[in-house]
Amino acid sequence: MIVVTGAAGFIASYLAEALNAAGQQDLILVDDFSAEAKKPNWTNLSFEQCIDREAFLPWFEENAASVSFVFHLGARTDTTEKSQAALDHLNLHYSQAIWRICSAQQIPLVYASSAATYGLGEFGYKDQHALSSQLQPLNLYGKSKNDFDIWALAQSQAPPNWYGLKFFNVYGPKEYHKGRMASVVLHTYKQIQANGAMNLFRSHDPNYKDGEQLRDFVYVKDVAKVCQFLQEKRPESGLYNLGSGKARTFYDLARLTFEALDLAPNISFIDTPIDIRDKYQYFTEADMSKLLAAGYTGGFHSLEEGVSNYVKEYLVKAL
Repeated sequence: MIVVTGAAGFIASYLAEALNAAGQQDLILVDDFSAEAKKPNWTNLSFEQCIDREAFLPWFEENAASVSFVFHLGARTDTTEKSQAALDHLNLHYSQAIWRICSAQQIPLVYASSAATYGLGEFGYKDQHALSSQLQPLNLYGKSKNDFDIWALAQSQAPPNWYGLKFFNVYGPKEYHKGRMASVVLHTYKQIQANGAMNLFRSHDPNYKDGEQLRDFVYVKDVAKVCQFLQEKRPESGLYNLGSGKARTFYDLARLTFEALDLAPNISFIDTPIDIRDKYQYFTEADMSKLLAAGYTGGFHSLEEGVSNYVKEYLVKAL
């Protein structure tokens, strides 16, 4: 059996769909499945069992011998979360418990880290283990992810193969429930439907023009392909960046959403909310050389390809 945590959420539910498409239906889906908005993400999947996340660890202790692989993608992902206790529980202690069971039972593990660990990018965006202890995340969410990375690297007992994936800005189908934390593609599509225009955050850094803040946007289909590559090929264990390797502007992202709908861009700018303004990353770009050196040849969608596919094949049909 294959465990997928966070299975009612965005990335994990898309990964579960990709695993189904590859003929893997012996899935154990783990999450809080009570949210109505998330039900379309998982109710049509093929799986062995759904387990509430608070009941999973005892189940895993008892059934680990039947588990062949774990994708631990469940987490508290709100970058504005202020509760240290919630982040410690879900992003640190829960992950430590899964690690310990995978280590004891020798079960390979993929877990979700984050590009939020890199903070302002003072040390660049290279997934070198030695840098982890120097990184300065901008929020408690990023710190919780970096805390676990540091802890994992320090362990003498580890799963036989383990991979901490530093996800950059993931966008694509199955993020419809995410509200404020959804991608700019989804927000642009919804604003176009509502009033034919899009408001992007204004730059509050004189080094960047409005809308020219740069992020590494990666399509969720590529994220799933990388996860499947790690499951199948088992390269060297460790932390791996997972972006497209190419920084693009938020203006590009919004413009391409308009163009996918055959509309001329109608884009304005509003102030970045105060609660995230001083924690805002103006540039991220994943150094993907480590994953490529490990043998990954699956490629990545360009922003043009990814946004077009997402809008035309999913958003137009789903919303």
